Amino acid sequence: MEYIVNIQINGRFINVGKIIGNDSSKAVFEYDSDYLLNKESRAISLSLPLQKESFSPEQTKRYFEGLLPEGFTRKAISEYLRLDELDYINILYHLGRECIGALQIVRQGEDIDSRYESLNLDDIKRLANEGVTESVAMVIGSRLSLAGATGKVGLYLDPVKGNWYLPKGVAPSTHIVKQSHVRLKQIVQNEYICTVTAKNCGITVPDTFVIDIGKGKDEDILLASKRYDRYFPEQADTIENLLLPERLHQEDFAQALGIPSYMKYENDNDNEYLKVMFELLRKYSSRPVQDCMELWDRIVFNYLIGNTDGHLKNHSLLYSSDMKRIRLAPAYDIVNTTGYTGMTHNMAFSIGGVTKLDDITRDSFVSAAKDAGIGVRHAMERFDSLVSRFVQALDKASVLLENQGVQGVENLRKRILETGGIHLYLRTKSRQEKSYENKER
Repeated sequence: MEYIVNIQINGRFINVGKIIGNDSSKAVFEYDSDYLLNKESRAISLSLPLQKESFSPEQTKRYFEGLLPEGFTRKAISEYLRLDELDYINILYHLGRECIGALQIVRQGEDIDSRYESLNLDDIKRLANEGVTESVAMVIGSRLSLAGATGKVGLYLDPVKGNWYLPKGVAPSTHIVKQSHVRLKQIVQNEYICTVTAKNCGITVPDTFVIDIGKGKDEDILLASKRYDRYFPEQADTIENLLLPERLHQEDFAQALGIPSYMKYENDNDNEYLKVMFELLRKYSSRPVQDCMELWDRIVFNYLIGNTDGHLKNHSLLYSSDMKRIRLAPAYDIVNTTGYTGMTHNMAFSIGGVTKLDDITRDSFVSAAKDAGIGVRHAMERFDSLVSRFVQALDKASVLLENQGVQGVENLRKRILETGGIHLYLRTKSRQEKSYENKER
């Protein structure tokens, strides 16, 4: 079996190559010969450079499996489709009409309809109340492939009238919508506050807002994030009078580095994930200095907010519409994880050789800056600046959510302050200052 891989460049779909074989253990990707002959062509991944030879099954899997959902959502989708959970190729075919980024997976000669199905308030309520179950049905129905382990679905928001639609066929979505989590209470409020706090601290994030279809309770709200890999061109096409967005390509750091999804967390300091991420930006970003400092701010912020889930797949590279320039994509999936009972306090990768959040100090970040190859003085000035602004930024985000009538915001704010790195750092700093004062006396 052959699966055609298309990519949208400057608003136009181009055949970039094909995946050969319906056995996931043997399937290989190869670039199209005409695509290789075009001097303007660019690789779809830094881990899959332009070449005539087919990539190995392992190389192919490491990149393309990274386009699929993970965890329970992957399991639920595979069961719904009656496919082996490990059969990533056939799962990708069923979901690959609308991937993260600009890729599209289809079969040769396939005629695919594109349309938008209107969603009413009851549809939105089901999405909020039924969590992953409802999103799985929507994902399969619309054939969307959205990476990650949480329940989410790609929806289209009419930029003119503000109505919501479910994309069908190859119609692109404009927003990623997440539901409340059965096990992790207040996860929507949590991500919203953390994202807005990051924005208040000067970190680039997607436009994010809460959809409340009830009275602000946990089961009544959804989180909508505008897709930064979708944009409306000045002369946009339309489907049934709805403006059609175009796609921008992206890949996460695991895909770019050729690292499988199951290794997205650093379990061995020899991996040096922090170091290789900065090296990647220095080598490929069109604005390497700016992007390196932006990435540094995010690493500091994840510590302060208590986000131990900032793994390789939660950081991405975003390509320009012509694929010729690469930048660090906006920050996403920012959540206070340490506030949940039973969640690990080990960071996704080590900070200056220290993994456990509780043991990380300012000196850890000094070492991390050296590991990253950035100026220590400038890096620590940014560290101190983020620390000084953090509490006010969090308070501002909390007030914004409270004013929308969402419940439980103050308890969530306190939980972040009590379990995030900001608490540990300020407590340690206070002890050091008192010790210094005692010595002076």
